[in-house]
Amino acid sequence: MAGNDWINSYLEAILDVGPGIDDAKSSLLLRERGNFSPTRYFVEEVITGFDETDLYRSWVRAAATRGPKERNTRLENMCWRIWNLARTKKKLEGEEAQRKANRRIERERGRREATADMSEDLSEGEKGDSVGDVSAHGDEVSKRMPRISSLDVMENLANQLKEKNSLHGLIRGENMELGRDSDTGGQVKYVVELARALGTMPGVYRVDLLTRQVSAPDVDWTYAEPTEMLNPRTTDNSMQELGESSGAYIIRIPFGPKDKYVPKELLWPHVPEFVDCALSHIRQMSKVLGEQIGGGEPVWPVAIHGHYADAGDSAALLSGALNVPMLFTGHSLGRDKLEQLLKQGRQSREEINTTYKIMRRIEAEELSLDASEIVITSTRQEIEEQWRLYDGFDPVLERKLRARIRRGVSCHGRFMPRMIVIPPGMEFHNITPHDGDMNGDVERNEENPTSPDPPIWSEIMRFFSNPRKPMILALARPDPKKNLTTLVKAFGECRPLRELANLTLIMGNRDNVDEMSGANASVLLSILKLIDKYDLYGQVAYPKHHKQSEVPDVYRLAARTKGVFINPAFIEPFGLTLIEAAGYGLPIVATKNGGPVDIHRVLDNGLLVDPHDQQSLADALLKLVSDKQLWARCKQNGLRNIHLFSWPEHYQNVGGGRFPATTIRKYIFVIAADCDSVSDIPKVIKTIMDATGIKNPVGFILSTYLSISEVHSLLISEGISPLDFDAFICNSGSDVYYPSSSSEEGLGLPFLVDLDYQSHIEYRWGGEGLRKTLVRWATSVNEKSGQTVKEDESRSTTHCYSFRVKDPELIPPVKELRKLMRIQALRCHVVYCQNGTILNAIPVLASRAQALRYLYIRWGMELSNVTVFVGECGDTDYESLLGGVHKTVILKGIGNNALKLHSNRSYPLEQVLPFDSPNIVQAEGCCNEDVRASLRKLGVIKE
Repeated sequence: MAGNDWINSYLEAILDVGPGIDDAKSSLLLRERGNFSPTRYFVEEVITGFDETDLYRSWVRAAATRGPKERNTRLENMCWRIWNLARTKKKLEGEEAQRKANRRIERERGRREATADMSEDLSEGEKGDSVGDVSAHGDEVSKRMPRISSLDVMENLANQLKEKNSLHGLIRGENMELGRDSDTGGQVKYVVELARALGTMPGVYRVDLLTRQVSAPDVDWTYAEPTEMLNPRTTDNSMQELGESSGAYIIRIPFGPKDKYVPKELLWPHVPEFVDCALSHIRQMSKVLGEQIGGGEPVWPVAIHGHYADAGDSAALLSGALNVPMLFTGHSLGRDKLEQLLKQGRQSREEINTTYKIMRRIEAEELSLDASEIVITSTRQEIEEQWRLYDGFDPVLERKLRARIRRGVSCHGRFMPRMIVIPPGMEFHNITPHDGDMNGDVERNEENPTSPDPPIWSEIMRFFSNPRKPMILALARPDPKKNLTTLVKAFGECRPLRELANLTLIMGNRDNVDEMSGANASVLLSILKLIDKYDLYGQVAYPKHHKQSEVPDVYRLAARTKGVFINPAFIEPFGLTLIEAAGYGLPIVATKNGGPVDIHRVLDNGLLVDPHDQQSLADALLKLVSDKQLWARCKQNGLRNIHLFSWPEHYQNVGGGRFPATTIRKYIFVIAADCDSVSDIPKVIKTIMDATGIKNPVGFILSTYLSISEVHSLLISEGISPLDFDAFICNSGSDVYYPSSSSEEGLGLPFLVDLDYQSHIEYRWGGEGLRKTLVRWATSVNEKSGQTVKEDESRSTTHCYSFRVKDPELIPPVKELRKLMRIQALRCHVVYCQNGTILNAIPVLASRAQALRYLYIRWGMELSNVTVFVGECGDTDYESLLGGVHKTVILKGIGNNALKLHSNRSYPLEQVLPFDSPNIVQAEGCCNEDVRASLRKLGVIKE
């Protein structure tokens, strides 16, 4: 640096303008927002403008000229303190430079190892297109998963989406409060206009923009409205003609603190609650759309689009739970913001993380890369300068993978999302002539509180001349294979049966027979002709419409009349309706072909018949409705045995309903406590089961890192029957099993594996390529610290690679191993279990929390009726078990030894766990009375 005279001039100026630097503010925040400080300005100029050596010389000079004058003493002290600040700044810059250098080394090593695994010559491909031209969708994804994986289709999805989310809440269609705070910038206008535009596009029936519902005194009341329709900026009425639920809507989901607006940095603990509530909305909307446009079958979203980090995190969880493609648009990426703040030198990394929760935000963006098919950017600069900062995206490796995809060569389980540049659009309604918006009130259908019976009852009973007779109920589409015509013939030709009972046929929804498909219309017309032939008027009901939500009321009506449920199909792959009927106390008559055989074997609540034998069918119905003792016995058997029901052996077939008998469970208790010792697990199980005091309404699920064979041995050794459980979530969430009275072929244990869940989580599973990388990592660890990590083939399964760890202190923290996998484009969850002595690597869509959401969708259970029991700490997936709509009981004294697993996290647990939630309580201990007291506090049991 040029001489010290310039420095001395600055120091003299500092003395002239006022007091010295405040010791209490030792950070490098040298300027205060909205308040200019001359002293801080000069200090900043010195620190940033001169080398540390020159500052040191100034201090030496000031010390050498020390005199009795106060000014000289102050000058010496100030020189030393400024020099110390400069050294601190230089140290931080050095640490950051070293971190970047290490990152470059790690990335280069990851590229080399990935390229070595993918040993083909890629020189031609590597010289090809720029980043983002072609997707790399991983290794044969389209053959394994029922997802949309066509590049052309996915590119179209970038512009045609059904579910979008942006979480913070201050979003509305009109009079947007842009600039109200840091959360209401241009992205608010962008997502609203995008949703509105998508809602008017051909082929898009409905777009939901999900955000937070805010009811707070300091924000406008419109943000508390649960639904807002985004009226299109056109006078064209075509959108209104599509259907009553078509168009674009803002759906405000209630989650987080009530009566309080919360900035996005403080929303992280509440993201799981948003995901659960959003799932509930999507599930309900799928039924509504199914009734309107799906022929009675649920209509699910075609894609989910996350905006910003917290919404990307939510979209990844929703995408995994629903098994639909995800797209992500990042606004102001976390790593880029961290880089900018560090360059300013005003805050340390720790201070930045405390203020902005920046590391949690970055992890959410990494998870979005793991789960997204496409990442949408506004400019190429975002790709080349921002996204390349992330572990999960490497432009060089992306080109290698893209070249292999083009040539049809295996990528060995590796994946990079496609980056595409789509500049934001805009609305031109404020420029072109416009006649006005389409406005209309949203009609709400509310039940009549004065009506003693459900509306569907009167809709059915109006057909009958004597509605008090027992009802024979059939619930099926008018499909030839459902064999409804044989049922009507059997009823019409059996005079005793006609005299004793009525027949109700719930055959979907229809407006006009002429508008039905040919086969269905033919069946319906045949039934109408048979009714006329046998003169069954007043004895057969065939309503035109019913809602999915009214089906339980139909079962109740049949049970109230002491009726019978019948499934006369020629062959029934599963028979969900038989289980539902049993849950409402209805005896059954069912085909002897297919799933009903297994169901009847468990429930023993009716009769099986040959569906081709009309006389046999009539005799079975007559026997049940005429023999009241048999009817009562079948009813009781069904209600008593339904909690023992497990998925039948034919479950392995793809298609058909695959839902276990949980519809009558009032509560589901999930035992997910990660005990310090495996031997403590049975004690916790017995305590929780004994503490409930109620049997039938409660279903139990064991959620653990253990394999199913370990679970079986543990339960049997302690005298606990596997049949006491409804399901087992094993291997840290990579496998779901159901108890069975017989052993499944290949498993050799009395459990049935959920093959549908396995195909569900197969997406992006690295397979053998991932295993080889983990083995190579274990070898490198062992070379440094001895035989510390060893592959455990006995615990490993198709979707879980397990390793035993001799000394957890000698392996890197889980975040480092997760980073290593991402750098090599391997998408997975790595979980340290049992105090770090077990390592499980599982698919990115799998986890114990996600397995529970999968069961929520499959079973239709209410998450608010689920209680999860955890310890005070646990495996490294512990964080995901606490948040959400479900209730949580923290068992004091359980899992404390696992605290060390969380000591070296990217962000502290306290920043992301909703400990202030009313759904979380802590039991004072792990005894019956403590558990019961916690359940009473949560309102699960009342005494």
